[in-house]
Amino acid sequence: MANIQAKLQELSDEYTKLQKDLQGVVQSRQQLEAQKQENLGVQTVCYLSGAHVEFAKLKDDETIYKLIGPVLLKQDRMDAESTVNGRLEFIDKEISRLETGIKEIQAKAERKKGEIIQVQTAAQAAAGGQAPQA
Repeated sequence: MANIQAKLQELSDEYTKLQKDLQGVVQSRQQLEAQKQENLGVQTVCYLSGAHVEFAKLKDDETIYKLIGPVLLKQDRMDAESTVNGRLEFIDKEISRLETGIKEIQAKAERKKGEIIQVQTAAQAAAGGQAPQA
């Protein structure tokens, strides 16, 4: 019986670790989603002479300003668009990678949960068979 309890504890610890891992990956994915939304906002709106203007409505000769701390610095339109698009592409790839990781961890957790149920069921069956008869 002690062997079964040890096995259950081991499986439970492994399941708890998988749950913590899953929580961390989900949190990372949420942070990336927030960054994605922020960059989509930057892609849609930029600073032009102190006003917010959509990238698509900018003329080629207009100056874009990038906010760095409390300072607005001039930036080339192509550089600005390229930077934002590059960030979005990177973020999308990372989100995809994390989603794959989430699915893998969820599958491992489900398998571990199944193992725990099997060991518990076997322990109950063994305990039921060893009960003293009156």
